[in-house]
Amino acid sequence: MSGNEQAGRKVRMGMIGGGEGAFIGAVHRMAAELDGEIELVCGAFSSDPERSKRSGQTLYRLPPERCYPDYATMFKMEAERPAEQRMDFVTIATPNHVHFDAARAAIEAGFHVVCDKPVTHRLSDAQALQSLLEGSDRLFCLTHNYTGYPMIREARSLIASGVLGAVRRADCEYLQGWLATAEEETSNKQAEWRTDPARSGAAGCFGDIGSHAQNLLEFVTGQSIASLCADLNTWVSGRALDDDGNVLIRLSGGARGVISASQVAVGEENGLKLRVYGEKGGLTWSQMEPNSLRLTWPDRSVEIRRTGGPSITPAAADVTRLPAGHPEGYLEAFAVLYRDFARAVLAREAGEDFAPDVPGIVEGVRGMRFIEAVVESSAAGAAWLEI
Repeated sequence: MSGNEQAGRKVRMGMIGGGEGAFIGAVHRMAAELDGEIELVCGAFSSDPERSKRSGQTLYRLPPERCYPDYATMFKMEAERPAEQRMDFVTIATPNHVHFDAARAAIEAGFHVVCDKPVTHRLSDAQALQSLLEGSDRLFCLTHNYTGYPMIREARSLIASGVLGAVRRADCEYLQGWLATAEEETSNKQAEWRTDPARSGAAGCFGDIGSHAQNLLEFVTGQSIASLCADLNTWVSGRALDDDGNVLIRLSGGARGVISASQVAVGEENGLKLRVYGEKGGLTWSQMEPNSLRLTWPDRSVEIRRTGGPSITPAAADVTRLPAGHPEGYLEAFAVLYRDFARAVLAREAGEDFAPDVPGIVEGVRGMRFIEAVVESSAAGAAWLEI
């Protein structure tokens, strides 16, 4: 029996950010509540106190007394509530520069944390957060949501079981086109902070979507990036951060590969694609058609595995909700992380041992090492650097 079944209650969620004009706040709420195991009960939805209160009441239909002017007030007031009412964890859905202070404050106040990626604004903050968590019993989840897709779990399981043989090459590309022009100069809130070093961090495109590609490649192959050689570009005049780039990588298990990311690839929507080739076979997965996994072999026809279809591994079946032929996409994959995190929260409360299969602070620190190494390598003329 899972911790959730045993506890017989929903896990209570708070949110920082995700107010008016934000895209990701509504996504977090929908994903968190999809399986009926979590409910949003409070939040500090904006750095502007009035907008925060208004967002909580109009966007999320929360009572006024649970819509806080800032996260410090939220942590204080929620900690004073009876145990059966207070939030269990907080989701941080803000620009990157807020992540560290908010996560640290939440952990110190006794709350579990779900945080958008990248985990912090800089590597030193990620390491400090890791040290804080190691001395705490609080749970931490980093929302690399693409790891929740059934066919991504299928790919990881096949590679781990040796079906493809030793991995020789792993490539991941993430192509978008929405920043092909100076969108940050048109009052586009999402473009403004992502292209601002003070809020985004050392990287633009590679902090935003390149980090997803890095995490997905490592998650599926089971290997970490040991060294890299990066060539970043900034194509839009006046932009302070990269909007495109390519990175050669060497993996810990000996494989080689390339990570490509761009936000100026005109016409591309959300072109995340992973290819892995072993000595016995290869696989390809695309986020634009996430319910299919293409397997290739040297001695037989191409094989297509489908979400919910016959012969999928238990790892994929565990995160599949619908019968074959019923598409499961972005929200469902996101919800997998929230489902496992909620069960871990209740298991921790019940004194049980349940390790959720979600990215955490270790992956967060690795992501920040990758981002900073990419920027450093490119600045040094595409020098090879160890991570």
